Amino acid sequence: MTSVIDTTALTKRFGSVTALHPLDLSVPAGSIFGVIGPNGAGKTTLMRLLLDVLRPTSGSATVLGASPRAGGPALRRQIGFLPGELRLEGRVTGRALLRHFADISGPVAPGTIDALADRLNLDLSRTVRTLSKGNKQKLGLVQAFMHEPRLLVLDEPTSGLDPLVQQEFLTMVREARSNGQTVFLSSHVLSEIQQVADSVAILRSGRLVSVSDVESLRVSAVRRVRVGITGSTPTLVRDTLSSLPHLTDLDVSDDAPSDGVPVRVAATIEGDIDPFIKLIARFSVADLAVEEPDLEESVLRLYSTPEVSDGV
Repeated sequence: MTSVIDTTALTKRFGSVTALHPLDLSVPAGSIFGVIGPNGAGKTTLMRLLLDVLRPTSGSATVLGASPRAGGPALRRQIGFLPGELRLEGRVTGRALLRHFADISGPVAPGTIDALADRLNLDLSRTVRTLSKGNKQKLGLVQAFMHEPRLLVLDEPTSGLDPLVQQEFLTMVREARSNGQTVFLSSHVLSEIQQVADSVAILRSGRLVSVSDVESLRVSAVRRVRVGITGSTPTLVRDTLSSLPHLTDLDVSDDAPSDGVPVRVAATIEGDIDPFIKLIARFSVADLAVEEPDLEESVLRLYSTPEVSDGV
């Protein structure tokens, strides 16, 4: 599959501080590629390098087949960019500002700006300086999407948006993928990445922790389970379940069971749930609840692994 973004040992240092350690990354065309990590992980630095806002200390990158530095305005017009710290001011209306952006980005199909504004519930007649943070973010999204670029680079795009607008934005991202566009999306909110991304890269302290498809992350994720077991004792249930690897936070009710009253079990499972299901099948299961995989906790566990010091 053709790659839209490729990096080879891409590195950025600011003096003695390494903001991005040598990074090898490939983003397939027509995909939604998520980059997640806490603040300071290197997400914004990576995006700025790809857009030639920053120049790398070493290594290289290609975007849409061109070097970010050599691609110039012709390359920029094929990219829709929303920065993480969007600053929009001025006495002009939102509509006038978008016309200005359209002159820079290239042709915008008639009616596209109004259609996007309607979807995001954005009033284009208001002056930019009077807009709230959320409405300025909507304006930034319209300018990124309006010329239907081959590549969308979106840094923390849902910042300041209310939940309904966040869901509409995610729908827009899915539509872009269906249209053959590629979306490179960063966030520290894992839930929005897992809803739309095909693949996800996890960054921590400027290092690439892992790259995986979302389904693989889900399979290895953390689940919460609650079970009611009848016809057994708390001790037997506890001893049986304690033998299961990757089962933590096991809590078995100590109340003496009576007719029809189950032993209550709560636990956390990391990874494949099948061994747990087979184990509790030995008992009479009155009820079972399995929460959706908690990818947030799984990723936080990756963040918590010891870092490798590079002496910087």
